[in-house]
Amino acid sequence: MLRNYLKIAFRNLTRQKGYSFINIAGLSVGMAVAMLIGLWIHHEYSYDKFLPGYEQLYQVRRNYNSNGDTLTFTTTSLKLADALRYQIPEVEQVAESDHMGAHGLKVGDKKIYVDGAQIGGDFLQMFQYPLIEGEASRVLNDPYSIVLTESTAKTLFGSENPMGKIVRFDNKSDLKVTGILKDLPTNSSLRFNYLVPFSYYEATVNNVHMARSGSFSNNAFQLFVKLKPGVSYAQVADKIALIEHTERNSSNAMNSVVILQPLQNWHLYSTYQNGKETGGFIEYIQMFSVIGVLVVLIACINFVNLTTARSVRRAKEVGIRKAVGSQRQQLISQFLIESFLLTFVAFLFSLLLVQLLLPAFNGLTDNQIVIPYATTGFWMAVLGCLLITALLAGSLPAFYLSSFQPVKVLKGTMQVGKAASFPRKVLVVAQFSCSIALILSAIVVFKQIQHAKNRPTGYNVNRLLTTNMNTELGQNVTALKDELIKTGIAEQVSQSSSPATDIWWHSDLDNWPGKNAGETVELGVILVANDYFKTVGMTLAEGRDFSSGNDTTSVIFNEAAIKRFRLQNPVGQLITWQGRPLRIAGVAKDALMQSPFTKADPTMFLCTPVPLNVLLYRIAPRLTTQDALARMTALFTKYNPSYAYSYQFADESYAAKFKLESLIGKLAGIFAGLAIFISCLGLFGLASFMAERRTKEIGVRKVLGASILNVWGLLSKEFVYLVGIAFLIATPVAYYLLSNWLQKYEYRTEISWWIFALTGLGAVAITLLTVSFQSVKAALLDPVKSLKIE
Repeated sequence: MLRNYLKIAFRNLTRQKGYSFINIAGLSVGMAVAMLIGLWIHHEYSYDKFLPGYEQLYQVRRNYNSNGDTLTFTTTSLKLADALRYQIPEVEQVAESDHMGAHGLKVGDKKIYVDGAQIGGDFLQMFQYPLIEGEASRVLNDPYSIVLTESTAKTLFGSENPMGKIVRFDNKSDLKVTGILKDLPTNSSLRFNYLVPFSYYEATVNNVHMARSGSFSNNAFQLFVKLKPGVSYAQVADKIALIEHTERNSSNAMNSVVILQPLQNWHLYSTYQNGKETGGFIEYIQMFSVIGVLVVLIACINFVNLTTARSVRRAKEVGIRKAVGSQRQQLISQFLIESFLLTFVAFLFSLLLVQLLLPAFNGLTDNQIVIPYATTGFWMAVLGCLLITALLAGSLPAFYLSSFQPVKVLKGTMQVGKAASFPRKVLVVAQFSCSIALILSAIVVFKQIQHAKNRPTGYNVNRLLTTNMNTELGQNVTALKDELIKTGIAEQVSQSSSPATDIWWHSDLDNWPGKNAGETVELGVILVANDYFKTVGMTLAEGRDFSSGNDTTSVIFNEAAIKRFRLQNPVGQLITWQGRPLRIAGVAKDALMQSPFTKADPTMFLCTPVPLNVLLYRIAPRLTTQDALARMTALFTKYNPSYAYSYQFADESYAAKFKLESLIGKLAGIFAGLAIFISCLGLFGLASFMAERRTKEIGVRKVLGASILNVWGLLSKEFVYLVGIAFLIATPVAYYLLSNWLQKYEYRTEISWWIFALTGLGAVAITLLTVSFQSVKAALLDPVKSLKIE
């Protein structure tokens, strides 16, 4: 019996090639979209879960109470590291870190400048990244040691065994290679190319070793902890929360609550509000999960509509089978087997589509996702999705076709009228409602990105470059600056403690005029050299610039800080920071140095004559970028010979702030387009069936004088009507969801009426284009032949 069902199913597929193609194409694209989204979601959920014991690993964060607003920071103090290590018995290990940044590594003539970290000795016992060489408990014990990743070791040493060899670090110290790590997978939250013991950092950087005995307020480090097996965060949360409050003479410490974030949440939950995880990338994961399901449902609707629409052609088959004794359950089984066969064929094509599209998809999402053919879990998930899709697509047609009464069918008295077509219309409306909502979402996401991109930044990122400073460059920076300007390569050069597009340091202000009792304010702090504002293109709203590099008793605030202090006529007034009295020299206009979607952070600028972390320089307008880079490479090699020349364009750094929203916008646009494509395939099939069923009617109308335009309108108006209803349903739902999404941004676009008008007109135009081919084809048919066909 099963063999017979399969034969009949195969014959129906090959006999009705056009409808089979539409069903298979729609299902293939829908399943391919769902598979791509599924693989992507699995990859995002897998972050850091390859590490043994990841459930016990946490990062330390601080919730800081700033006048009733809770701000969450990842920066902590070394004093807190020792407090957690020695005062909380449930903590098994603690690892300190500076911020993970780039440093220079040199072996012979080979020089590279790559990201890495200076990390506590227990780190590799906590985070058990696979070691090719060395023991996790020993590789970071010696302060003058270094652990390299496999690719970094190959770059520096080629095919030689690097173990025990020397690497020159920042042209300052010789470090011995004590371990080789496998390259980190793409689903690792932490990214580094080498590790240096934190004890080296303490031994070589002034005042770092003193920070352990200093204050909880010296928050310039990152901490990672591992809880003992069987200990949950809930068991130690209360002990850890107020651990800094023992330092009662510090308002910073007294306003801090220490919390831990689980490693498994780092990637997906990056947004904190009122001191608690509220979302992050997880919101987009959930959104695309829904999109994947919707696209498959749209494809299933095509199958249901086309199968039920052509039910009259299967009616005699059903009637004869019932007349010779077939039970309804047998007919249901037959039609479900047909659905399974078609779904399986569609799955094979979808697998091929995914394989072909994965390289482009990986390029778009910056991942290395592969189809896990060898994984049992993948095939179990695929089988489950196949069964669900086949049942979704085949259940309604199976039950509908098997319900035909043999007497009416064989007598020819069975009529498929409005009652039968109503469910199809409902499904078409549902299909296009989803598609229209997806298109609206894509447009609003794109509009929000453009709205933020067009926002005035408050400084000029064009042709502005940054290079991280090092000791050698710091010694020669004055000569380098003079030559850059003298030769006409750069028009302005300066230094700062942060790049132009970020703020690396935040601190409390001690006192300012009009400060209320107990009031605190967290400020971004940027140390700058002379000509900083000219170099980055920031302007002053009032007051003056720093008079020279030695103007160390003056301070410049941005407008957001002055507003936060409630200061009137701020220029000339005194404030106190870290016990130092400073006079306000000027007020800089607000600049978007962090998120382009939020207000400018309150920021203070302090002048210092000592070399700072970042060199900023702007290419002279008369030079091409390529020519300038070639000449600057020679100059940096001259004044900084121990390091490879490394630079970052400020406009690229600023553009990276839109990376997540741009990715979501592109994915939403692609999937919305595919949803419309699948919906149009279904419309094309339905229009073809309608034109075929009404061939005689069209012939009679043409004999009676109907024009091609009349026939086209007759066949098109019903679909336009259905799409119009879909638009009316989709619009309020999309508006509600998109309004909620935009609320997460302080600086956001408006959802204008023209977006809905444009989408509605576009949906109608696409519908007309889709059905017009069949409508015009039917209208052009010779009425004599039309009447003969019937």
